[in-house]
Amino acid sequence: MSGRGLTGSGRGGRGAALLKLVQEPVRKPGERPQEPVRKPGEPPQERPLQDQQQQPHKAVPHQQEFVGRGALYAVGRASGGSSQVKVGRGLPGLMQQDQRERQQLPPGAIPKKTSPPRSPVGLPPSSTSPSQRVAASPMGRGLARMSQKSPDMLAGGDRSKSTELPKSPAGRGLAGLGIGRNTVSPVQIPRPVSGAGDASQPQTEQRRDSPSPKAGEGAIEEPLKKLEELRIQEKPERVSKMGDTGTRTSVACNYLRMKCKFDAIYQYAVSFTPQVDSKSMRFQLVNAHREVIGQVKAFDGAILFLPVRLEEATTILRSNRPTDGCEIVIRIVLTKILRPEECVQPYNVIFKKIMRILDLKQVARHYYDPHKAVAVPQHKLEIWPGYITSLREYEGGLLLLCDVSHKVLRYQNVLDFMYNLYEKCPRDKFQDECTRQLVGNIVLTRYNNKTYRIDDIEWSKNPTCKFSYGRNGEEMTFVDYYKKSYNKVIQDLEQPLLISRPKRINKEGGQDEAICLIPELANLTGLTDEMRQDFRVMKDIASHTRVTPTQRVRAMRQFMENIKASPEATNELAKWGLELDTDILKCEARNVTNERIIFQNKTIPASNDADWGREVTREAVISPVHLQCWMVVFTKRDSNRAMDYIQMMKKVAPSMGIRVNHPLQLELRDDKTETYLRTIRESLNPQVQMVVVIFPTSRDDRYNAIKKLCCIESPVPSQVIISTTIGKQQKLRSVTQKIALQINCKLGGELWALEIPMQHVMVVGIDVYHDAAHKGKSVGAIVASTNKNLTRWFSRVCLQLPKQELMDGLKLCLTASLRKYHEVNHTLPDRIIVFRDGVGEGQLSFVSNYEVTQLKECFGHFGETYDPKLAVVVVQKRINTRIFAEYHGQFDNPRPGLVLDHTVTMNNWYDYFLVSQHVRQGTVSPTHYVVVYDSSNLKPDRMQRLSYKLTHLYYNWPGTVRVPAPCQYAHKLAYLVGQNIHKEPSHELSDRLFFL
Repeated sequence: MSGRGLTGSGRGGRGAALLKLVQEPVRKPGERPQEPVRKPGEPPQERPLQDQQQQPHKAVPHQQEFVGRGALYAVGRASGGSSQVKVGRGLPGLMQQDQRERQQLPPGAIPKKTSPPRSPVGLPPSSTSPSQRVAASPMGRGLARMSQKSPDMLAGGDRSKSTELPKSPAGRGLAGLGIGRNTVSPVQIPRPVSGAGDASQPQTEQRRDSPSPKAGEGAIEEPLKKLEELRIQEKPERVSKMGDTGTRTSVACNYLRMKCKFDAIYQYAVSFTPQVDSKSMRFQLVNAHREVIGQVKAFDGAILFLPVRLEEATTILRSNRPTDGCEIVIRIVLTKILRPEECVQPYNVIFKKIMRILDLKQVARHYYDPHKAVAVPQHKLEIWPGYITSLREYEGGLLLLCDVSHKVLRYQNVLDFMYNLYEKCPRDKFQDECTRQLVGNIVLTRYNNKTYRIDDIEWSKNPTCKFSYGRNGEEMTFVDYYKKSYNKVIQDLEQPLLISRPKRINKEGGQDEAICLIPELANLTGLTDEMRQDFRVMKDIASHTRVTPTQRVRAMRQFMENIKASPEATNELAKWGLELDTDILKCEARNVTNERIIFQNKTIPASNDADWGREVTREAVISPVHLQCWMVVFTKRDSNRAMDYIQMMKKVAPSMGIRVNHPLQLELRDDKTETYLRTIRESLNPQVQMVVVIFPTSRDDRYNAIKKLCCIESPVPSQVIISTTIGKQQKLRSVTQKIALQINCKLGGELWALEIPMQHVMVVGIDVYHDAAHKGKSVGAIVASTNKNLTRWFSRVCLQLPKQELMDGLKLCLTASLRKYHEVNHTLPDRIIVFRDGVGEGQLSFVSNYEVTQLKECFGHFGETYDPKLAVVVVQKRINTRIFAEYHGQFDNPRPGLVLDHTVTMNNWYDYFLVSQHVRQGTVSPTHYVVVYDSSNLKPDRMQRLSYKLTHLYYNWPGTVRVPAPCQYAHKLAYLVGQNIHKEPSHELSDRLFFL
C-alpha cells in the first residue's frame, strides 16, 4: 500500500497518541462526527449512498489509501466503498491530519508523497554509500522508528533524503526510545557517524541526546515530551511470606554480606560492525579503548558493565582488526542502570578472578586447591578441597554464598583403565565394552587442570597422527604438540584417542571442533558404581569430605582471611566498591512443634531426632495386610538362608499386627534368569499376593527381568532380596522387620499417620527421571493421595518420547488421579497441593507460566464449575545453602523442623528453607521450597507445616526425609520405570506402593 510511507508509526506509538487524544479529544464518546469545514461558496459534501443505506462491507477501491495499521482497523468497522480517506488510530492518523493541514488540502484528499528512487540490487534506498553506512537500522515500529527518521520524512518528504542510521538493538514503541523499566535517560535520537578519521588509531565519536529542532517536528513534539516525563514506578510490596508460629532460635548461614560503595552499575550493549565472531578478538578490540571506557570493566563479549557512566548514552568507537586490518565499528549503548544488588553477573566474574588470584584451580564449575590435596592411597584416590561461591541479591541484600566442596580424583588414567578392562573382557567385545564404560565420564587433564567429557573413542587414530595447528595450518603430530606445548612425553604410541565435543555454548563462542585427548594424560574423576557400593571406600572418603558445621564455619572464615591477606584480591574488590563483611551471616529462624505419630492402638510424640524406628516394630500398623498366599523363590545354595528368613518373618510380623502364613517355597536348580522367569510364570495364579525372590548376587539384567515380569506382564507385588542381606544372623531380625513393613506397603497397607487438619485436600508429588543412556527420553511420575490422612496413594507414569512435551502425559496422569480420588471419596478435592521435584532455579518461570496452566486444564474434564484451589510448590534439594544452629558460640546442626523464611530467601518468589531430617555425621542440608503458584489461601505457617508433616509419611524410613513423601514416592517410581522396566507399569498396581 502507498500508506507505507509511515512504516513503523502505528502500533508502537499508540500509547503516546492515546495520551494526546485523552487530553485533547476530537469528539466525546457518542457524539456524531463534525461535518468538514466548507469554504465560502463550496457545496456541501454528500454522503455516499452505500454509507446512508448501511450496506454490507464491500471491497476497497484500488485508488483509496489507508494510513497505517489503524486505518485497516477502521475499515473493519466502517462500511466499505467510501471515497473518504479513513484515518487510523495512533500517530499515523495524527500525522496525516497534520500533513493535510500543512498542504491545505480539502477533506478526502490524500497528502502527496514522493516515491523513493530505485536502488541498485542489494542496496537500500539511501544517499549514503555502502562504505559510509554502518548497518541498517532494526528499530521497531511506533515512536522508536519515527525518532530515527528525519523531520522531512515524517512530514511526507522524499525518503531518499533521509540518512541511514547505525544498527540499533532497540525494540518497538517505548522500548525503542529506551523508556520503560530500568531506563536511563530521556529520549535519545542517534545521529549518523561522520568522518572515518585516521584508521590507524582508535576513534571515539559520542552522540548528543537531543536533536536540533526542524520543520515538521511539531507533530511528535508533544508526545515525546510526555514520554520524557515517564519514570520507573516502584514495585508494590509483596504479601508477607513469613510465618510466625514456633520457637525462635538463632542460626548462622553460609553467606557473607557484601557491601557496595557505588550507587549504581552501568550496563552497556556492545555490537560490532562488521560482525566479529571470535570472543577473544572482541576483548582485544574493546580493550584498545581503555582511555574511553576506563580500566575497570566486566565484559563477556556482548554486555559491558562499568562502575562509572560514559559521557554519552551512545558511544561509537573504531578499531582496526589486527588480523586483516579491517575497520571495525564498535557501538556501545547504555541499556540499564542497575542497583548494586542487581549487578550479580559482573560480581561473579570478579570472584572467579579472585579465585585465580588465590591460586585455586578451576575444575568444572568450581575452584579447588591442589596444594592441599589429601591422598587416599589404599583406593588410589586423591581429594582436592575447594570452595563454591555464588553472589546474588536476596531479601537480606547482596550476599555471597560460600560453601566447602571436594573433588575426588583417581590416580588411574584412562589408559590404565583400558588395560585393566582388556585383561577382563573378551577380545572381540573389548572396544564395545570400553566405549560403553567410558563414554559420559569426566576426565581431568593435569597439564592444564581442565575437565572434559568423553563423548566417543576414535579407535582408528593414535598419537602419531597429524592435525592442523595454529593460524598457519601447520601439520603436527600429537606427540610433538604435547612435547612442545606442555613438555609431556607420550609413552604409548598405539593408544586410541578420546573425543570430547564442545557444548553448544562453546560452539557459539567459536569453538566447534571436537577435542582429541590422549588417554595416558587424562585422569578419571569421580567414583565408579563399584566404588560406591564398597562400604570401605565410601567410609574412607567420608572421613575427609563430611565436614561438621564447626569445620565448615572455620573454612569460611579462612576464606575471608585469605582474601583480606591478598592485596591483589582486596584491590580487585575495591575497584568495584565492594567490601566483604567481617563474619558469616547470622539471623533468626523458627522451630515448629514436633509431630505426633499415630499407630493403630497408640499415639507417640516424635523425638527431637525425628526417629521412631524402635516404636514402628513394636506397635501395630494402622492398616495391616495379612500374608495369606505368597511364594519365595531361591536357588539351592541359598535354601538355608531362605528357611531362616521365612521363620523370622513369621516370628516378627505378628508384633506389627501382620499375620503371615507359610509361603510356597520354590527351589531352583541354577541361577539363570530364564529359570527364575519360567518358575514364577508356572507357579503364579490370581490368589498369589506377593512374590519374594532371593538372588545369590546383585545383577541388573536379572533384576530388570523380574521387575518387568511382575510389573507389566503378570502384575503382582514383588520383593527382591540379595542373599548376603539375610546372611548374617545378628542382623536378620532387624532386616526382616524392615522387609515385612515394606511388603505391607506394597500390598496396600498403611504403617503410621499424622494429624492432618485440612479436609478434602489432595496432595500430589511429581518427579521426572531423565534417561542418560537414551537421550531425549524421560519418565514423568505422579503420586497423589486418595484419603484424608494422606496415607494411601495412587500412581501413574508417562513416558516422554523425543520432541514430545512431558506435561501432556502428566495432564492425563493428574486427570486419572482426580477420578480415583472421586471413586474413593465420592467427591472431588476442594484443594490440591502439588509438590514438583526435579526443577532447577532457571525453570521456575516455566513451571509458573506454562505447567500450572496445563495442570489447571485438567479441571475442565470434571465440569465447568469445578475450580479447586491450587498451589504448586517446587522442591529443591540439591542446593548449597547450609544452616547452623548456634549454641553458646559453637555451631551444630539444627534439629528437624527448623524453618527459615527471610534474609536468604529470594526477592521475586515466595520461598522458604526447611530442615526436616536429622544427620549424625557431617552437616545437614536444608530443602528449598518455592511456591510458584498459590490460590489455596493457605497462610505461610500452614504451607510450611504441611511440608514438614509430609516428610514424616515416607514408609520406607521410620523417620523424616529431606523431601515430602509424595515427591520421594514419585522419584522411586520414575527411577524404577526409567532404569529397570522402561515401560508403563500395569494399572492394576496403581493404588499400591509397589515400587518401594
